[in-house]
Amino acid sequence: MNILILGSGGREHSIAWKLAQSPKVSRIFTGPGNAGTADTGTNLPVNPENFGEVKKAVMKNNINLVVVGPEAPLVAGIHDFFINDEFLRNIPVIGPDKSAARLEGSKDFAKAFLTKYKIPTSEYRSFDSTNISEATGFLKTLKPPYVVKADGLAAGKGVVILDDISSAEEELKAMLSGKFGAAGQKVVIEQYLKGVELSAFIVTDGHSYKLLPEAKDYKRVGEGNTGLNTGGMGAVSPVPFADRNFMEKVKVRIIEPTLKGLSAEGILYRGFIFFGLINVDGDPYVIEYNARLGDPESEVIIPRIKSDFYELIEGVVKGDLESRVIDIDDRYVATVMLVSGGYPGSYEKGKTVFGLDLARDCVIFHSGTKLSDNKVITSGGRVLAVSAWGNTIKEAIEGAYKNARRVSFDNMYYRTDIGFDL
Repeated sequence: MNILILGSGGREHSIAWKLAQSPKVSRIFTGPGNAGTADTGTNLPVNPENFGEVKKAVMKNNINLVVVGPEAPLVAGIHDFFINDEFLRNIPVIGPDKSAARLEGSKDFAKAFLTKYKIPTSEYRSFDSTNISEATGFLKTLKPPYVVKADGLAAGKGVVILDDISSAEEELKAMLSGKFGAAGQKVVIEQYLKGVELSAFIVTDGHSYKLLPEAKDYKRVGEGNTGLNTGGMGAVSPVPFADRNFMEKVKVRIIEPTLKGLSAEGILYRGFIFFGLINVDGDPYVIEYNARLGDPESEVIIPRIKSDFYELIEGVVKGDLESRVIDIDDRYVATVMLVSGGYPGSYEKGKTVFGLDLARDCVIFHSGTKLSDNKVITSGGRVLAVSAWGNTIKEAIEGAYKNARRVSFDNMYYRTDIGFDL
């Protein structure tokens, strides 16, 4: 079995790392990959959003299965591209088709779906440039803080939470005036929910599903959840408050109605679903859907899967996921993201990474790295995710930080309080 993983981040490295442990997997290719995925197989110079390049790579390397890591190619319809191509249609793609990927690609679609199938979420309304006055009127009916979201994909920057209504009105107008291009042609305004966020994940073959470990990630760049939003500065799994009772509510009120709703819409969803949740006084609400695994959540949930990860993916392909077994490690995993100084603003690349060989009792997943003259250098804002196991959450966090201190590159930065609120 030759597998192509599309993407270049820590999520893709963690998937490659886990699949490489399966005796059923022959070769792993990652396109474009990073310095870490180069250790799990072969990197290919492929842009995941250039479907022609992907096709050439699949045919040249005798690929039998494609796993799509990031959201952009899914929303753009890579699964549909394979289905409609006479040379590719028999090669399975793990990831939903364009219709199903709207759960992430359109916040308006997702909120309408949640409302239609009575899945707990916040009150909302959608607006475009034709009814800005109605949008400002709706804002005034809400209590601060105000949540304003660009409808489409905006590289993780399309959600703004503001305390001041004047700032919220300005942001609304900026989005509808083209701040995020086509992604902001429609804007969703929703009621703010106060609680603690967490992420739940499933893999589904369109009929049955397997629940993966849950996680809590940390988006803000600064200590104490301050500063700008990022792609994620760290994560912890399991989440202490997500006990059996809470997760049963998630299954009954959210996961199962979502799958039934997709089926009712005539959508056969094959792949991963990421449920962005918030715990409001013991009850789960959906903040958002993602049509793939999260990052850096993957770097804590995948290390907790003890069973063969390929067996689950094969179950999706064959449609017999219900009969597959998933075995979860009871231990905690914490990951700390090492980022380039200045991130998520401007930052420098090309810094040599030192100390990777000094890491012990952990796994370091690469995100923004590449190889240059046999050296690992930085190539992005989020550079490395240091993940460690522990019998307690404290032990896992200490292990991650102990190893984070062994690694260095110029202007390296990381938060020192990941998981401390748990």
